Amino acid sequence: MSLTQIAFVLMLVAFVVTMLVYPLVLSFARKHNIVDNPDARKLQREPVPIMGGAAVCIGFMTVSLILFAIVGDIRLLWALLMLTFIYAIGLWDDLRDISPALRFILESVLVWIMIPVLGIEINDFHGLWGLHVIPEYVSVPLTLVAGVGIINSVNLIDGVDGYCSSFGMMACSVFAVLSYYSGDYVVFCVALFAIGALLPFFLHNVFGYRSKMFLGDGGSLMLGTMLTMIVFRTLTSGAPCAVYENLGLSLPAICLAIMAVPVFDTLKVMTYRLIRGVSPFQPDKNHLHHMFIDVGYTHLATSVSILIVNFVIIAVTLFSWRQGASIDMQAYLVIGMGLLLQGFYFFVHRQKNLNNGEGSAMYRRWCSRSHRTNLSNTKWWRKISKTVDGRFLGGSSFYSDKESAD
Repeated sequence: MSLTQIAFVLMLVAFVVTMLVYPLVLSFARKHNIVDNPDARKLQREPVPIMGGAAVCIGFMTVSLILFAIVGDIRLLWALLMLTFIYAIGLWDDLRDISPALRFILESVLVWIMIPVLGIEINDFHGLWGLHVIPEYVSVPLTLVAGVGIINSVNLIDGVDGYCSSFGMMACSVFAVLSYYSGDYVVFCVALFAIGALLPFFLHNVFGYRSKMFLGDGGSLMLGTMLTMIVFRTLTSGAPCAVYENLGLSLPAICLAIMAVPVFDTLKVMTYRLIRGVSPFQPDKNHLHHMFIDVGYTHLATSVSILIVNFVIIAVTLFSWRQGASIDMQAYLVIGMGLLLQGFYFFVHRQKNLNNGEGSAMYRRWCSRSHRTNLSNTKWWRKISKTVDGRFLGGSSFYSDKESAD
């Protein structure tokens, strides 16, 4: 069996393990009342268990340890320990609401440790603006800022059912392709494992009724940290993906394109908060996904719409590369599309506030048509929901736990 075949087999194992442990984690969360309670800022109407990240973590870690046994790379083991650590921090935050300052410090320390222990950092621009390897006094601060930024940008998009997990699967799919053709077997496997572990959670999170759980901060921080590691690996001097530089592909541009929506959305939200004179860590409802929800889109339609936008940014970047665009031009295209997307957000926000808050005619038409995205009453949706809540993907414990809770 080839290494590629082994990777796909382990991806399937990650799916199965996550699927099997999911009802156990759900039962534990309900029994100990580890739930996310609704409030004015949140979108759910009733308490929802928030340990979905634990099921994903168990599935992902199981097959990653098998990979470690195969490749014997100690850096992989250190990476898994760091992911476990960040999950624990997130779970702590879910349970106790730790201060943003403390979480920021812990995340910064974790990113700082990655540099010497894993040997990954943003220290090579791969030809962007004529830059290649950059000095350490620039690369270390840049890595710290970018790392904490990416981790939190992924955490902040975890506000709509299916959004964070589907984005993670999309990003990992692109990174898997890039790493496969560059010969980076470990990153290729890790990306596939994440997809396999996230898929069962996505199905329950979107289609489940009795079996619904949220990722929680633990799950979203772990996913953000894993994507941060992959980005750092890609932009580290001498990494396998450096072969794309010789082909004219801008690695900083494609990494930014993959992470475009959460990164630019977070920059917009943070800047907007600072302009209003509030803490950049103060929660609000100014994210891109809130705009779609306000219009009337369902959670799934919101997630799909945003993923399509992010995929278009990736596709345009790759198309420009194939058409001979320079490394610099590829980066400018990504930055321009990211800013254009945030401009669209403010345009819609302005349309919403016209006519004394009733919205412009265009905005009202958009809202009136949003009901078409509600598919929860269709026959195929009910069939999927029944399957997800049933024995094949969950087990009867969903029903007994729900009934006892009621």
